[in-house]
Amino acid sequence: MVTTATKEISITTTDKKERILIVDDEKIVRRSLVKCLTMNGFICEEASNADEAMEYLQNKTVDLVILDIMMPGIPGSELLPRIKQAFPNTAVIMATAVVEPDTIVNCMKNGAHDYITKPFDLNQLLSNIQTVIEKRNLEMYLKEKSQVLEGKVTEQARELQKLFIDAVESLISALEAKDKYTAGHSRRVTKIALDIAYALGIDGEEQENIRWAALLHDIGKIGIDPSVQNKPGALTPNEYNYILTHCTIGPGIVQPLVNDSIVEAIRHHHDSFDGAGLNQIFKGDDIPLISRILAVADSFDAMTSDRPYRAAMSALKAVGEIQKCAGTQFDPSIVQAFLKTPMVRSFKNEILSSTE
Repeated sequence: MVTTATKEISITTTDKKERILIVDDEKIVRRSLVKCLTMNGFICEEASNADEAMEYLQNKTVDLVILDIMMPGIPGSELLPRIKQAFPNTAVIMATAVVEPDTIVNCMKNGAHDYITKPFDLNQLLSNIQTVIEKRNLEMYLKEKSQVLEGKVTEQARELQKLFIDAVESLISALEAKDKYTAGHSRRVTKIALDIAYALGIDGEEQENIRWAALLHDIGKIGIDPSVQNKPGALTPNEYNYILTHCTIGPGIVQPLVNDSIVEAIRHHHDSFDGAGLNQIFKGDDIPLISRILAVADSFDAMTSDRPYRAAMSALKAVGEIQKCAGTQFDPSIVQAFLKTPMVRSFKNEILSSTE
């Protein structure tokens, strides 16, 4: 039932007439609400149960549902979350003859905008409807603006990613320009590292971390004296230790550009699996996984590249050296994955072909 203290009352709305669906098992309640709300400029429809309500909502856009909490079959308290999940832009006012605080609280938690009590007072009802519709319109406006902003953020993210890639390319170019022997090294290590990652079943974000860590793993050599780095003879222990400082210089250079996983991968890419490396604090599985992958990829490419003090080693011999150092310098599981890469398998095929 609807009672009125003041018969002539109206509500300020937009030019568009809001559509209200009244869901109540009592026909007299539905008809009374339809009559009162239609007189105040709303388009009103009615449903006597949950199934009728959902069917109507699936076929027409509804701005507001006035939903009876207690109905036979599926009560309004259970229908509410279904409505909010399927039609999140539809506002809902719960209607109840008995105010039970726990029930009301649960309904509000499940997305109800307000509640009204029976018998309805028209003034209060219209006031509640006006408040809820204004709130719903504001929510939709903010959601629309948020989506626009998200689109702009996505566009900005793409621009930032391009700037990042450009920065990486500039850093690599600077490194390779300083040392002709490292030309192409970072890209070759990246290819090998990604092949190892594939053999290990690594994909997604971790795969991208491997890509960037491999590209940037030697960036710290920008800070190394070229006369030592390109020394024509064998390095002394002190000179070798000095070159290894690129593992601590590199992270400081790339930290503003990359995440912590990549920074730590670069820091530890010369760690030995058995913990015997210079100033090493980690060993075994405590060494970052990406670092253990880089150690194998980096060593293979270094051995198969010309250096100032020696000629390149054959690929087959380099594979044998890596296998020999499994368990000491290299993680055995990474070595096994390395042996499954297309490049290494092609070497094995060459051996078989040459012996036939």
